[in-house]
Amino acid sequence: MKKLLFIPALLFLLMTGESMSAEKYETATFAGGCFWCMEPPFEKLEGVKDVIAGYTGGKVENPTYEDVSAGFTGHYEAVQITFDPAVITYKELLEVFWRNIDPVDRGGQFADKGTQYRTAVFYHSPEQRDAAEISKRALANSGKFKQPIATNILPAVKFYKAEEYHQDYYKKNANHYNRYKVGSGRAGFIEKTWGNEKSQVPKKDWRGFKKPSDAELKNKLSPMQYKVTQHEGTERAFTGETWDNKRDGIYVDVVSGEPLFSSLDKYDSGTGWPSFTKPLMRENIVTRVDTKLFQSRTEVRSKYGDSHLGHVFEDGPAPTGMRYCMNSAAMRFIPKEDLEKEGYGEFLKLFE
Repeated sequence: MKKLLFIPALLFLLMTGESMSAEKYETATFAGGCFWCMEPPFEKLEGVKDVIAGYTGGKVENPTYEDVSAGFTGHYEAVQITFDPAVITYKELLEVFWRNIDPVDRGGQFADKGTQYRTAVFYHSPEQRDAAEISKRALANSGKFKQPIATNILPAVKFYKAEEYHQDYYKKNANHYNRYKVGSGRAGFIEKTWGNEKSQVPKKDWRGFKKPSDAELKNKLSPMQYKVTQHEGTERAFTGETWDNKRDGIYVDVVSGEPLFSSLDKYDSGTGWPSFTKPLMRENIVTRVDTKLFQSRTEVRSKYGDSHLGHVFEDGPAPTGMRYCMNSAAMRFIPKEDLEKEGYGEFLKLFE
């Protein structure tokens, strides 16, 4: 038994790699009408590990296709996606989802009518719920559709995998699938509505942001802002502009403008720096190990601005137990009443 203690590290990683790697994946569940048509847009995306067709949201245990298609079980035809959030974000999956459905159809999707063909986002966490609400509001404000968005945003419930012949139907029965997608009206609708945007993941940068030169940043930012964001500086406790700010609104990167934190997640940590239990948009946050000051800490930076923001600690309050301890100088506060005019109208939903 003692020999087991001396297993080389590499061998140990090989032996346990599958379970360790599984921890990095997250789950997304979307209902978009016929699940045959909802698998292909996601399966080809980098960062997506698996897409399963199935049923969810109903009241019958272990439903069959015949049960669900009859319309009396309450289930939606849906797809469940396993993805790596380090490669593709939940927000990006939502954008692909919207581009492959008719979000204003309350009775089903295209030629398929009935409760089993309604659209819905089934969220698996509060963060997914918030992202879905924001994404839905952004779609409503985009001008793409004149009618209200009918897609429901619902908590995830038990998901049942559909029969094997439904999995990857577009590969197994390509001719029939293609005829169905065109004949149902889905293909034409997507082409007319989205054109070249129809299945693309949006650009990963924050609204086309390009980081200015160091000289431009030094001219644009205050000395403290420049020191904090560009040279990992730290403002003195209880001196920052927003450490005790209690107004409703969001905090954005002072360099790039990318949304970082919400006042809804801000709390008084007693440290003298603005502190939050979680990010507003997790995909805009990058963490890395910081070994300065002869200790190991987790540095927090913005993804697109690459600004030093502060550090995150595991001594925060429930429900996350995290304390994102930020520098006021790294962020700009936008009050709730200014969100629309500043171009952040999609976040107003959070404060209703």
